[in-house]
Amino acid sequence: MNTRFLKIHAKDNVIVALSEIRVGTELLIDGSKVMVNETIPQKHKLCINQLEVGEELIMYGVIVAKATSPIKAGDLVSTTNVAHQTASSIRKNKTSLWNAPDISSWKSRHFMGFHRADGQVGTANNWLFFPLVFCENRNIEILKDTFEKELFPQAPNLYRRHLRNLLQKDNSTEEHEENTPHLNNVNLRFITHQGGCGGTKEDAVLLARLLAGYVNNPNVAGATVLSLGCQHLQIEVFKEALESLSSDSKKPVLIFEQQQMGTTEEMLTQVIEQSYHEIQLANQIKRAPAPLSKLTIGLECGGSDGFSGISANPTLGYVSDVLSALGGSSILAEFPELCGVEQDLVDRCVNDEIATKFLTLMQNYDQSAQNVGSGFDMNPSPGNVKDGLITDAIKSAGAAKKGGTSPIVDVLDYTEYVSKNGLNLLCTPGNDVESTTAMVGSGANLVLFTTGLGTPTGNPITPVLKIASNTDLCTKMPDIIDFDTGAVIRGEKSIEEMGELLLEFIIEVASGRLTINADRHGQFDFIPWKRGVSL
Repeated sequence: MNTRFLKIHAKDNVIVALSEIRVGTELLIDGSKVMVNETIPQKHKLCINQLEVGEELIMYGVIVAKATSPIKAGDLVSTTNVAHQTASSIRKNKTSLWNAPDISSWKSRHFMGFHRADGQVGTANNWLFFPLVFCENRNIEILKDTFEKELFPQAPNLYRRHLRNLLQKDNSTEEHEENTPHLNNVNLRFITHQGGCGGTKEDAVLLARLLAGYVNNPNVAGATVLSLGCQHLQIEVFKEALESLSSDSKKPVLIFEQQQMGTTEEMLTQVIEQSYHEIQLANQIKRAPAPLSKLTIGLECGGSDGFSGISANPTLGYVSDVLSALGGSSILAEFPELCGVEQDLVDRCVNDEIATKFLTLMQNYDQSAQNVGSGFDMNPSPGNVKDGLITDAIKSAGAAKKGGTSPIVDVLDYTEYVSKNGLNLLCTPGNDVESTTAMVGSGANLVLFTTGLGTPTGNPITPVLKIASNTDLCTKMPDIIDFDTGAVIRGEKSIEEMGELLLEFIIEVASGRLTINADRHGQFDFIPWKRGVSL
């Protein structure tokens, strides 16, 4: 492998700089000499042949941009000379053939998970507290403070000790012995949000379905739900959403309505007593072996860079393919980041019905975004652009690599729950937290999150593994990153080799033998999507 640059696909007319390429450097590309006309920063792209205005830029073998000014061979590709451009996709033209990976070494493997009555298996065991409306957020915070301090007492953290030392004018760094938690087999997780009332009825229904998905997620043992009483998201709306997901669920769900219970003290006293009883029962649930087919992984990227589509995302794609071949499930979301690769995804759909559903959701989403003055072409963030993802199509072509090459067995609208084994497409925005929130609500019991720039986000109930596209990031932010795919960029590991290592890591996390950084730091983010507003 050339360590200076990479041509990803034979059809490409650009290369990616694996390290900075200085002006005046002569490169040998496909047997032809190309003189570098200006310094190409690491992760950015160099054009390898002449392009006139309107001609197409090809990367990953697909159209990713058009020239807005003449571009010479050896020029830097940037926002000053190209604009977003994709090929059109109208219908399913063919059925893609799939060469499934060799899974012989994985068939007998298992993880240690929490088995639920409905057949799902969790990678964690959580008791969940949440409100149906933002008016109950304060009460959720009171419960959080009460339960965590009494059931999980801990020594002051680094920052509290630092402040304490300042207050005492004491530079002592003496460690405080941690107290023993009262529960060792169940986690308590608390969700707050700004919805449930004041928006449209559709907003309330979607929030109900999302919260119901969290209760139904195999990582949840049961839930405590607070309602005010007068909000749009009525208790019955939530119950109907939960019933639609699992009509015979045996999970305990405790619901309390403040306007029917009197004072806050009266309500919270009952909440604490009843919840504590159920939490004690949840703490008795033990891990047991489960086949890898019981994993449902969410595939996410955030803070992406010019290496994400070369190292980290294809690694996830390989893991997704292995899991699909084993009978497990994976979720590819972030619809704005599938713009430009629709035709490939459509042709991978197992039938015309789900192909049509995908195209319809994509078109409707793009139109709704345009209606509020945006569009998929506005998806790349300033950080993306700075690190080489200068158009949405370039970003999308790399992001789609997370989905591997396996057939697409289903297409889900926002808040729909995974019901088929294999690769599922889920309509979500590209926003990291909104997308991750949605995938967990659709059943993901593990999320693989790639990043090239670094992002600390996590989820209240599902482990979110941070996977770096480059080793520099892993070195710079070791408190955020869990797994490094930089060896792919250096040519030391193939995608398949890195995928095998990642799958071993996943088994350890899913079995509870490794704690990921987001969980260690209490990075539990939850943001419902307001459709049409966010990309």
